[in-house]
Amino acid sequence: MEPRINLMTNELGAKLGKRFGNLSLAIAQSSLPRTVQELVMLRASQINGCGFCTDLHTKEATAAGETAVRLHLVATWRHTTVFTEAERAALALAEEGTRLADAQHGVSDETWDLVRKHYDDDQTAALVYLVAVINAANRLGVIARNQGGSYEPGMFGDLSS
Repeated sequence: MEPRINLMTNELGAKLGKRFGNLSLAIAQSSLPRTVQELVMLRASQINGCGFCTDLHTKEATAAGETAVRLHLVATWRHTTVFTEAERAALALAEEGTRLADAQHGVSDETWDLVRKHYDDDQTAALVYLVAVINAANRLGVIARNQGGSYEPGMFGDLSS
């Protein structure tokens, strides 16, 4: 399957992508731990079936020191012992925020309370925006048919600086 369009070589696509990237950079520079950011982006990308984003976030997490065991278990995080309570809260928010159409309740009060237990206001704001941004990125990737497999860590520069 070939990509439908390269949004980065299209003039308007590149202009919009730069603004999108600035939002992502602000999240990356927040006090929300990078490990949590990568786990959340990986889980949402898995749910949304975005091969490019799953490839990117798996490789970026690995480059940042994440273990293979934890990365392999992200899809089944509820049935593992390798994630902290704080990471579980973030993963629950990622899933519920990604599957809005599948759940009548949206993000549950229980999940929200767990997030607030583990994250301060700035981290919570970053987490909420992160879930929204990765879902938008996944939709761009799936619609354009961007393929996974060719991403190299750091390909888009240091995402946290």
